[in-house]
Amino acid sequence: MTRVALAGYGSAGRTIHAPRLLEAGLDVVAVSTRDAERAAAVRAELPDAAVVPALEDLLALDDVDLVVLATPSGAHAEHVRAVVDAGRPCVVDKPLAVDAEQGAAVVRYAERAGVPLTVFQNRRYDPEHTTVRALLADGRVGEPFRYEMRWERWRPVPKDRWRENAGWQDGGGILLDLHTHLVDAAVQLFGPATYVAATVAARSTPAEDDAFLLVTHASGVVSHLSATSLAAAPGPRVRLLGREAAYVQADFEGEAHVWSGQRDRDADHCGWLYGGDEPVAVPRVRSSQADLYRAVAAALAAPDPQAVMPVDPWDAVHTLAVVDAARVAAAEQRVVEVVTPRR
Repeated sequence: MTRVALAGYGSAGRTIHAPRLLEAGLDVVAVSTRDAERAAAVRAELPDAAVVPALEDLLALDDVDLVVLATPSGAHAEHVRAVVDAGRPCVVDKPLAVDAEQGAAVVRYAERAGVPLTVFQNRRYDPEHTTVRALLADGRVGEPFRYEMRWERWRPVPKDRWRENAGWQDGGGILLDLHTHLVDAAVQLFGPATYVAATVAARSTPAEDDAFLLVTHASGVVSHLSATSLAAAPGPRVRLLGREAAYVQADFEGEAHVWSGQRDRDADHCGWLYGGDEPVAVPRVRSSQADLYRAVAAALAAPDPQAVMPVDPWDAVHTLAVVDAARVAAAEQRVVEVVTPRR
């Protein structure tokens, strides 16, 4: 069984990483947190795990096969380097870093040391995403030309967390939080991004809380990617337009939406295909975010773990390059070319 040291037990470590590690059959043997309440939560929820105050204490432990970083985004690059220096395979929560150059430097650092590294792009394993991927593979919409994906919420009273309060240089804001999921999904479906136009604003928090990206892919598909905390009427999660049909997916993890006529038919279906006389319910492709950790465990047992990691860390560098270009595009009100650092 893969023995895991988990750095951080805030909302990401406690509610996202730990449950998925356990679901995947990995063994969480240690957790680092300086917060007394979080330490008590670890002891209650993971009674066999050691609790230590800091990442360096985790790295000093013996019998650890994998380190998972669920620490604040602004510290990811520094923390990955520390894990690499300890010679431990690493999963780092997205974003890999706060910009593409920093992310590329971190990946090169791990490559030079020969330490396996992957990035927790868990949304690749959502049934909503795998269903779209299958729909495209089957050619059911014909040639795709526009992909819309939204992560829109209604939070008129913002949460008081580092994500809402820190500038992007310290890892805060919606571009590094939600758009790193949206961009990754679009690139996985339609290939590398070449140009970006964007609007970015901080409307209710010190950090960016409202952003829209218009992304042109090398394939010719154009993605419309929206994330905001101020949508009282969130739009459909996905709308995919093709030359032969369109696909709409409205439901997403219990978020409120006004598109009641497009609710999933039942738990076995995900979204609707339009183009004939009547909409057709699309079968849900089953997958789980725990599959990412299953893939990591399998990679660690392989002769060349880095070659078979579920997420190539250079994918995360490209995502950051898109985000970097979006900031410039919004500030200068122009279309910006995406320039990804070389491997």
